[in-house]
Amino acid sequence: MAFIDDHTVAELAEEHGVPADVARELTGLLRPCVLLVAQENLPEGSRTPAARTGGLPALPEDVGWPEGAGPFVLSVDCAALPRDWVDLDLPSTGNLLFFTDFRYEPEDAVVLHVPADVPTSERGPEDPEDVETYEPQPLYPVPSLTIDHDWYTAPATTASRESGSADGVEAFVQAVVDSVHDGPRPHAVAQVGGFSDQWQVPPDQDGLVLLAQISGNGVDHDLFTLNLVVGTREDIAAGNWSALEVDQQC
Repeated sequence: MAFIDDHTVAELAEEHGVPADVARELTGLLRPCVLLVAQENLPEGSRTPAARTGGLPALPEDVGWPEGAGPFVLSVDCAALPRDWVDLDLPSTGNLLFFTDFRYEPEDAVVLHVPADVPTSERGPEDPEDVETYEPQPLYPVPSLTIDHDWYTAPATTASRESGSADGVEAFVQAVVDSVHDGPRPHAVAQVGGFSDQWQVPPDQDGLVLLAQISGNGVDHDLFTLNLVVGTREDIAAGNWSALEVDQQC
């Protein structure tokens, strides 16, 4: 699927004074993602919720609260995600449940997939005082674009930046990423897939890809941390959720 058409790329390149070969190189480094956005930050247009922060997880009858898991922070309805905008081999149905602690520093994140055809009930931990429960909030899917963290080192791009057009190249990249939104990228509580929008060293490198990133203050307004859940494409495709890693940034 082409996430941005050649005509738009050419127009943006001309507007920002970016050579055609650089524009082609940079658009080849794009990856799609799905932003999960609170209703007050949604662009115009009606959408169906695809996720929820907080509340209690809907667990199968034979599955308890994961041992040692942090708070339940996010549930993602796999069937409600716009599939063309997720380039990971995720389950097509059911819910992905994320348990993680936004307080510094979580030892781990627990991810569970609950199939759609399994009876469930919302349940908390055996001792509710052990784990914080957050207020539930629906989140809505917004297709978006991300670009490789190392885009500025691509050969044609490097040559163009060194020739004195660095500002134009950076503005072009931002315009391309924003082009799918008819305006600035909306503020998101979470993101599924794509390259991470990290604050420090990106954890999605050296064979690891981003499954999801979750903003702490999107769930708990007092916590300004970012939790990023990463793993190999193979483990994500196989549903080997226990092999995933969490990186917290603040």
